[in-house]
Amino acid sequence: MSQRFISRIKNDYGHTIYASYVGYITQAIVNNFVPLLFLTFQSKYDISLEMLGLLVTINFGVQLFVDFIAAKFIDKIGYRIAIVAAHIFSGVGLIGLAVFPEILPPYAGIVLAIIFYAIGGGILEVLVSPIVEACPTTKKEAAMSLLHSFYCWGHVFVVLASTLFFTLAGIENWKWMAVIWSVVPFANAVYFSLVPIANIVEDGKGMSIKELFKNKTFWILFLLMICSGASEQGMSQWASAFAESGLKVSKTVGDLAGPCLFALLMGLSRALYAKLSDKISLKAAMVGSGCLCIVCYLLAAFAPHPVLGLIGCAVCGFSVGIMWPGTFSLASNSLPAGGTAMFAFLALAGDLGCGSGPTIVGAVAERFGDDLKIGVLSAIVFPILLVVVNLLLKNKSK
Repeated sequence: MSQRFISRIKNDYGHTIYASYVGYITQAIVNNFVPLLFLTFQSKYDISLEMLGLLVTINFGVQLFVDFIAAKFIDKIGYRIAIVAAHIFSGVGLIGLAVFPEILPPYAGIVLAIIFYAIGGGILEVLVSPIVEACPTTKKEAAMSLLHSFYCWGHVFVVLASTLFFTLAGIENWKWMAVIWSVVPFANAVYFSLVPIANIVEDGKGMSIKELFKNKTFWILFLLMICSGASEQGMSQWASAFAESGLKVSKTVGDLAGPCLFALLMGLSRALYAKLSDKISLKAAMVGSGCLCIVCYLLAAFAPHPVLGLIGCAVCGFSVGIMWPGTFSLASNSLPAGGTAMFAFLALAGDLGCGSGPTIVGAVAERFGDDLKIGVLSAIVFPILLVVVNLLLKNKSK
């Protein structure tokens, strides 16, 4: 690269935003690539389905732990070191999927690889949003919504590109796909080492963890984030099952018609709000999204035809799109001195919601004889609570 081009990167916050977009694509890779290989791991390494399911728990459990401790260490080491390290951890983890099972017991190798990229994913979740929020640009809410849409585009791209690779090269060559995906975080680590990065609050002026915990608005936002994550994943994790049962299609087609369509519409809603943020207030969009989400849950649960249930499931992706980035923007507006600690604990709340939503759906469904519709209906409490909490936040602001 020429010196002039490098100098332009170092002084243009537009490049910071572009790097942040790729950061969320990286997170989409580490969260969604391994589940595509579950059956391959089962046949190649003789790993049980229960142990495979535990891999997901390990991934998000490590990310939760990183969310929790990030409030303590990120401000001390600085945004740049932390975000570059996050990408290196992610890249090592992806390469580790191909290497570690060959030099360790296979399951232990896969777990070690997941721990590496989960550390990276956890730091990314905490840092990417405040890095964009700190950029000296206007239309913060639009920028945040567009930023989070790249996780959705990344999710869709991972499924489509990986499926295409496995079809053309054969699933037995999956390790090469893991290595190919690792190029994304390694390249973005270099990019983030160059771009300008500002702190979201000046040194020493951010709220302490103790001050955050004493603030009632913070706990309202914390609850709102739990509801956002649960509303999203309570439906998303069961999208494939809806597609398979509703359309009687194969698992591959079900993944494309279910989770892919969900993610596509979720990304579309985030990109659309980025365009319309000047015309629609964020709180109005959040309340409207919550109401549409309630309708989607009801349609999925009570639709007289399975295809209508699938439509409710897919449109739910559109309804939840604004919830997560919208909560970050509400937090920045309500508590501008919240700083890194606030974003770390909100990410923790979001992950708690992502874990609790699907768990409640599955537990209730099993309680009622594996009736998935009743399970999904039980999760309607989250979008209902989200609407109520938004109204509480509105009154609190007044």
